[in-house]
Amino acid sequence: MLSIVKSVALQGLEGFIVDVQVDLSGGIPNIDIIGLPDTSIRESNERVRTAIKNSGFEFPSRKIIINLAPATKRKGGSCFDLSMAIAILRAGNYIKNFESDHTVFLGELSLNGSVNSINGVLPMCIEAMKLGIKRVILPEGNAKEASIISGLEIIPINNLKQAVQYLNGMIEIKNEKYSLKISKFNAEFDFSEIKGQKNIKRAIEVAASGGHNCLMIGAPGSGKTMIAKRIPTILPDLSFDESLEVTKIHSISGNIQSDNPFLVARPFRAPHHTISKTALVGGGANPKPGEISLAHFGVLFLDELPEFESSTLEVLRGPIEDGKITISRSNCVSTYPCKFMLVASMNPCPCGYYGSEKECSCSTNSIRRYLRKISGPLMDRIDIQVEVSSVKYVDLNSKKEEEPSARIKKRVEQARKIQLDRYKNMNIYSNSELTPAMIEKYCKLDSKCKDVLEKTFNKMKFSARAYGRILKVARTIADLDSSENIQVKHLLEAIQYRSLDKKYNYL
Repeated sequence: MLSIVKSVALQGLEGFIVDVQVDLSGGIPNIDIIGLPDTSIRESNERVRTAIKNSGFEFPSRKIIINLAPATKRKGGSCFDLSMAIAILRAGNYIKNFESDHTVFLGELSLNGSVNSINGVLPMCIEAMKLGIKRVILPEGNAKEASIISGLEIIPINNLKQAVQYLNGMIEIKNEKYSLKISKFNAEFDFSEIKGQKNIKRAIEVAASGGHNCLMIGAPGSGKTMIAKRIPTILPDLSFDESLEVTKIHSISGNIQSDNPFLVARPFRAPHHTISKTALVGGGANPKPGEISLAHFGVLFLDELPEFESSTLEVLRGPIEDGKITISRSNCVSTYPCKFMLVASMNPCPCGYYGSEKECSCSTNSIRRYLRKISGPLMDRIDIQVEVSSVKYVDLNSKKEEEPSARIKKRVEQARKIQLDRYKNMNIYSNSELTPAMIEKYCKLDSKCKDVLEKTFNKMKFSARAYGRILKVARTIADLDSSENIQVKHLLEAIQYRSLDKKYNYL
């Protein structure tokens, strides 16, 4: 007796239909699972067997072969438990008159027959709908997440017995339509809490307006981390499409709340400096998103940058340029988006006080070794590099009200709107994503600007990449100024953000 039901598997954010084929035949009672399953799927034979028995059904005392087709693609996770159990029960004639062509099953089984929530339901359901599926039977705990998608019938179930009764027409399960609440992002922090640091606030505003990478270098206690944590409060709200893409990534990682699954706040990820390369960019036997993908459309904050392993930082070079990360394994290739705004902070030396008012106790060689932990190619990819000076007492004791995040955010949103209108239908959202051809088209300079840039380029020995990034930042500054063309003052400010090596010549 052969039975086939459908499920969905993911490779990165892309999915494919899996035919769960079950054959009952004579021979020694046993379950064999084939079709490139991983360890979690191989272990499912005992979960499925026990769940079927504890749900009140007789488990077939026959040889059972389960094939997960296509057999050329690796499958992983526990999401196939429900589909395998349904296929076995269908082969044993417990389920009749059920057409499975346009229905997929997702869910992990407990030993008592209940169906547990799984990770990655949102991208699975989206991919299933793209592939012609009309109905998804899944755990009740994933129903709100799946209800984000319109045009797909969602059938939430609590246990295996309920699923069988529904398929046999014995009970009716009403698909409750959950109202999707997209609330505004409520910030825990605010820029009004930062005293002084006017030049740094301006640099961060420019970075946020164009999605530019930023490095803050300064003495301990100067406010680098405090400023970084407030960057999400001035970034534009996520659009629906951006929220959907971010939610898909976090769904795969299991980072969403069941009661409010739709992410509306831009991600802010701040991994510790002991993080591994795999955790940072993603990977594993069945590749999962790393921190750079979890920071998609948001901020990746690397505090104390030189404390990270040099080899770990170097893996960022490709993703920063490409906006995506491709992870290759022997049987699969997974691609995850990672358009993040890199924000980093560091001290200028091991003791932290080189170049500040407080005396530095480090030797020249120790400063050089410390700063050279950050490679030139990585530094070249950071658009804005600013020095954060220590806050003066007069600023700390001042009663003057500092500018709140809401006011800065309005200027950032206006600049982003200009960019969205300019790059309409080009699949880019900010100036930081401009390609060389687009830089040529949208960052045109007059003769005065060209003369200034040529002199600076030759004096500072900038690379070709630095040249392009200066123009991108200048374009953003012009957008903040509502200027159609880049002017000399915009260009000079952009150049200023690349001039740290005048002081920190060890970089």
